[in-house]
Amino acid sequence: MRLLLLLLPLLAAAAAGAARDSDDPFLSGAQANHSYNIDCGGAADFTSAFGRRWLADRFFSAGGNAGMVAEPHRFPQPQERTLRFFPPSSAGKSSCYSLPLAPGRYYLRVFSVYDNYNSKLRSPSFDVSAAATLVLSFRSPWPETAARYGAYSDLIFPSDSSSDSDATDVCFYSLSTDAPVVASIEVAPVHPLAYDGATTGADVVLVNYGRLTCGNGLFGPGFTNDSDAFSRVWQAGTDFRNNDLTYDAITAGGRKIFGSNQPPNYFPTKMYRSAVTTGGDASNEIEYLMPVDTRMSYMVWLHFAEIDAGVRAPGQRVFDVMLAGRNVTRIDIFKQVGGFTAFKWTYIVENLTSSTMSVRLVPVVGRPILCGLENYAMVPLETRTVPHQAAAMKALKDSLKIPARMGWNGDPCAPRTWDAWEGVTCHPGNKGLVITQLDLASQGLKGFITDEISHLTDLVSLNLSSNSLTGSLPPGLGQPSLATLDLSSNQFTGSIPGTIGSSKLQTVLLNSNALDGQVPEKLYSVGVHGGVIDLSGNKGLCGVPTLPACALFWEKGGLNKTGKIALGASFGLLLLVILIVVYIVCIRRGPYDYDFEFPQDLTSISAISAKRNRYQRAKSVMLAEMDAHNTDGFYTNGNGNTR
Repeated sequence: MRLLLLLLPLLAAAAAGAARDSDDPFLSGAQANHSYNIDCGGAADFTSAFGRRWLADRFFSAGGNAGMVAEPHRFPQPQERTLRFFPPSSAGKSSCYSLPLAPGRYYLRVFSVYDNYNSKLRSPSFDVSAAATLVLSFRSPWPETAARYGAYSDLIFPSDSSSDSDATDVCFYSLSTDAPVVASIEVAPVHPLAYDGATTGADVVLVNYGRLTCGNGLFGPGFTNDSDAFSRVWQAGTDFRNNDLTYDAITAGGRKIFGSNQPPNYFPTKMYRSAVTTGGDASNEIEYLMPVDTRMSYMVWLHFAEIDAGVRAPGQRVFDVMLAGRNVTRIDIFKQVGGFTAFKWTYIVENLTSSTMSVRLVPVVGRPILCGLENYAMVPLETRTVPHQAAAMKALKDSLKIPARMGWNGDPCAPRTWDAWEGVTCHPGNKGLVITQLDLASQGLKGFITDEISHLTDLVSLNLSSNSLTGSLPPGLGQPSLATLDLSSNQFTGSIPGTIGSSKLQTVLLNSNALDGQVPEKLYSVGVHGGVIDLSGNKGLCGVPTLPACALFWEKGGLNKTGKIALGASFGLLLLVILIVVYIVCIRRGPYDYDFEFPQDLTSISAISAKRNRYQRAKSVMLAEMDAHNTDGFYTNGNGNTR
């Protein structure tokens, strides 16, 4: 779904001053509450004139480049002069800032500017998503004020609490050859119940289509020294009024306003201190004309305060509210809250038929009055990739060494308008989007296949052919859903896992690798049953027709049962031989083995002498036998006579 972006050029006011920490959540810093001010393209941290800490560019995906506007002197704030752009040739069609955010609701503001930074005199076209939901669309040519001076866009979105990751992505999608561009990103947590968060917060993104202060000029933290605890910026409403009508301004005259700056929305007191009312005839109306996208529903907030001291009772100021031509309510501010007290009213507008929504206040008694107006497009959160498959895809991104030019950033399947991850096809599953096809042939990949691929349980087709992938084939490739497997022309080694093969598998191309071992019968049966299988070019494979026979003891990438028995018997025989040698050498003793250690029971001199005599007698007998042989080899009887 594509939205028409309401470009709101909010230029910084020259007024200086420092906001209090309690007024501006961005001042507390990322360590305290996950708030960030990122100077996209900026090289160093700095603190602005309004006390905000800005971070040097970080959290962006690979492939982008830093740049600067053509005429930086026109931009009073440093973060508006630098930018980051993502050429699709190097970054792919999807590039993201991955922001470390805890689960919750957040206010996000993005500043985009062109100002001919690339000297092409053509503003780019691109889309922006938050929480995997398409929220903004920039279409070339931008309005001149936005292209030249920049435009702020803001929204309220829920961070991803279902993901295993602690980061939420803000992604940019390139149209054609255009490079998405962003100058600054600001994000801060908001009250979980803000803007009817109890009923809509978990399901929608609220995109600002107009936040107007009717009786003031531009104000808000980071732009002026006026506070807004929510950190919203309020734009002067003069550009959106029906100028065919006449208006008068009214102020509170310094009187205190009650009921403002309260949770969960913290609407600023400054807005309620002034208002617009009708001029001239008392029958005149107040009308604001707000740009809208007819495909969306809108949450409209109107802000009132009875700041005329002359109105002291109910019934003195009554008017009807007309939205898109429909009378939706009648308001008596004093009856609702009394005088000098903030009063908020909200309504959801649906089924619009015009690209301009009329907000009219029609008098009933007295003149209508209006302090502020907000209009938010209610963008339904898109279905995301189921968490375990998203985690598996990110693991594959690392193991396959996916290059930045392929744009594997953000959610693999959402938003559905974009097939953002090149080569990835998704379909709706029971609990979210699931990956059904990976086609990454001839992409120059040089990694390996992680076994995390086993979590892609809906994968029907996997094509990683003609790359330079190495390592072994993981058992996780045996998904029951797999129908086509093409890993040909890589550098895979090792055996083919026995898990590969199912009743749905119809095509198996493993040719031109360095696989070895016996081919599993279940895999080879694919070809037997009419499928296509090619195992050629793997010199080590064996055991099926057209391939060599396997060695005697080899089966399915390892030893078969006979081989294991033979190996066990060999080890047993070797152990037996070792035991026999030990027995002969160390245990058994022959008749001429002599123990020179004194026996424990022979401790007397006589015993020692007796043993010595036995030794001498044995020695004499051996010497006599040796002397009995003459040099001719004849035996003599000791008298010199030969026999």
